[in-house]
Amino acid sequence: MSQIKHVAIIMDGNGRWANQRFRPRIWGHVRGSGVVSDIVRAADDAGLKALTLYAFSTENWSRPLEEVSTLFRLLKKFLLKEKQRILANNIKFKVIGEIQNLPPETIKLIQEVEGLTQNSSGLQLTFAFSYGGRAEILRAVNNFTANNPGKELTESDLNSLTYRPETGDVDLMIRTGGEQRISNFLLWQMAYAELYFTPTKWPDFTASEFKKILENVSSRERRFGNVCSQSGLSDSVKTAESNKANFLKESLPDV
Repeated sequence: MSQIKHVAIIMDGNGRWANQRFRPRIWGHVRGSGVVSDIVRAADDAGLKALTLYAFSTENWSRPLEEVSTLFRLLKKFLLKEKQRILANNIKFKVIGEIQNLPPETIKLIQEVEGLTQNSSGLQLTFAFSYGGRAEILRAVNNFTANNPGKELTESDLNSLTYRPETGDVDLMIRTGGEQRISNFLLWQMAYAELYFTPTKWPDFTASEFKKILENVSSRERRFGNVCSQSGLSDSVKTAESNKANFLKESLPDV
């Protein structure tokens, strides 16, 4: 599992899970919120460097206000319940997205937990809340051009201006619930991610299935554009740059 360091999960299927049981969608979100702690614990036990969970997208604001309010309350409840466990397990916590749109008391709690864990060196746990991948890229580009007029933007520059650059590229993206799309999630970071779509809806997703997915994906050969297995995208890029330079040198005409 050494190549799988950063896992991102789209926690999908709560509403459909509830509807199948003739319950309101909100009930599915409540049940699904109880799964989060188990998956965070499993990720920590597996030795992952980072776990990013897609909790609420910028597009989810179009949902009924009662459902939106429930998701906000569940985030607050999770932080209140799990704060001590996060601290005890050396987890570094952060929420990414347009959090200025969240209720003030929730923002205050987020900032409190982020502050308490800023020096933690364990699992980097991220909640993407009121988040959109396109918005993140636009924010990074606009910040760069505003502060560096006339300078060309590089990949390294953009990497450093993402919401949480220290988590690095996503190695594996899991989506529960049966849908097979990435839904504007970590578009920049998922350039070379392995994708895994499971029909299991989020309230039924277990630590056991999570571990099986990690084992399954760990057996895949990740080549990053090369013809043989590579340890990561950065190694493949270095090889590509070296080969490109050598090719250009060898292709120069004799003088």
